[in-house]
Parts: sequence; C-alpha cells; structure tokens
Amino acid sequence: MESATIAYLRAGDRVALAAPARAVTPEEMAPAIAALEAWGLHVVVPDGLYERDGQLAGDDRHRAALMQGLLDDPSIAAILCVRGGYGTVRIIDRLDFTHFAQHPKWIVGYSDVTVLHSHIHATLGLPTLHATMPINFPTDGSPCPATDSLRHALFGKQQEIVWGAQPLDRRGTARGVAVGGNLSILYSLLGSRSQVDTRGKILLIEDLDEYLYHIDRMMQALRRADMLEGLAGLVVGGLSDMHDNTIPWGHTAEEIVAEAVADYDYPVAFNAPIGHIGTANQALTMGIPLTLTVSTSGEKRIHTP
Repeated sequence: MESATIAYLRAGDRVALAAPARAVTPEEMAPAIAALEAWGLHVVVPDGLYERDGQLAGDDRHRAALMQGLLDDPSIAAILCVRGGYGTVRIIDRLDFTHFAQHPKWIVGYSDVTVLHSHIHATLGLPTLHATMPINFPTDGSPCPATDSLRHALFGKQQEIVWGAQPLDRRGTARGVAVGGNLSILYSLLGSRSQVDTRGKILLIEDLDEYLYHIDRMMQALRRADMLEGLAGLVVGGLSDMHDNTIPWGHTAEEIVAEAVADYDYPVAFNAPIGHIGTANQALTMGIPLTLTVSTSGEKRIHTP
C-alpha cells in the first residue's frame, strides 16, 4: 500500500498515547503531552494508561484492550507508544487489525514497538513511524533532534537523515522501503507471522544493552533465516552500551554485523543516528520508498525521493 493511505497530521488532529509494554506514570508523560499540544495536536490519554502489573502497564488483557480501542477509533490520527521495554509480543496475537486496515493511522515508537512495525508490515504492508517516544521527551520541555524529527515526520515534511563515514561502511545506493528496527525483537519474531519479508528492502537494525556474543547469535540467526540476503541495503543504527565477557569476544558489535553480511554486495551504512541514542534518535518512516546513499566522500543519507 502507498503511504498516502495514511494522512499526515494537521493542527487539531487527535493523537493517542498507548502503553503496549512497560508502565509509565503521569509525571513521566507530562512533558510529552505539553509538547504535543504545543504542536497543535489534541492528546488523548485513554482510561487505564497508567495501570501497572509488575513492570508492565497492566496485564495482557488490559494492555490489549486499550490498544484495540485506539486501533479501532477512527478519530485518532496517530498512536504514540509511550515506551518500550518488553511486553508487546505478549499482546500482538490478541489484536484485531481489521478496522485498522480499513482506516489506518500512524503507529509510532521504537525498541519493543518493533513488534508492531514488523507485524503491520508483514500482514498489511502499511507504513509506520520508527521514532522517539513520549518517555524520551526532554523533561524541561525543550526541543531536541529526536522530537523535531518526530514532528517533521508526522506532519509530512520531506525526510532526510545525513551522517558521517565509518570505516566499515560499504558504498553504494539503495532504493526500497525501510523495514526492521530493534535487532533483539526481530530475532524474537523469527518463524512467526510477524516476521517481516526483507527481500528488496532497506533493513534497519539497532540495539541496546546486549552481550557481544548475543549480537553475533542474532545476526547468524537472521542470516540463516535469509533475512540478510537480497536486501537493497542495510542501515545500522545505534549499537549502544554493549557488554563483553571476562574472555573477550574479540570483535565490536559493528564488526560482528559487517562479518555477517560480508558475502553480500549491497550498501551498508553504520552509525546511523537512529535507535537507543537519546535525544539524537532520528525518525524514520518505515514502509515507504526511501533512498540510501553511502557516497565515496563518506557522507551517508537516507531521504525520500
């Protein structure tokens, strides 16, 4: 489906907060609500958003019901997942996307929200927005690159992300729709109906707080599942706060990724400002045509045609 099937936002639109995974508090949401309202949007805080069941924002039935109500509400123009963590995979098979497919809206988030990105792309082919979440908005209300890029993407500004060279980059130009997200989540979805088809696509991967050998295991799993073969290109976002064992693995996370795709000839762009990198996390619209350029000068760009 074309991205035009989901309208970009305008002032006055209603956007809702959803908690498919880890819990949040009203105090944590206040800065984001204020910022979104300053953008001219009406923020819907559904009843039960602040429920808690251990780490989760309520039990599975509660989180699924809250999400279902927002998916089915035709007055909502975008659903902003409040934070990641873990939990979305526990409710994905409880959700009915029938009404959403007929009246789609923007689904926004990253990290654990990769479950929703992948499931929607795999089953519906609709675009979603990989971007910062309300929990990440600066507490002092100031704008930052992450929130600015979210605002621009939601309101339909032409997309462009530019960053510098990394020694492991592989030059070239790729054109295709972007898919992917958090590497650990993509790994966890292998073999399920939420596994996304990556052939001919620009695959994004990023991750946080993993052991280096875990990164290798996940990349080998994606390779064996043919998710790394036939890509148009690979974008590697933040591989942040990696861990090692007493006996070192011997390679950086970036080197592990480079080795896993060494047999393929598509462009590879490392250190993209996307993912678990704080206020620098740039929004990337998934499921729409994009161009990735890794130039001979070292500059890298992702942009809409």
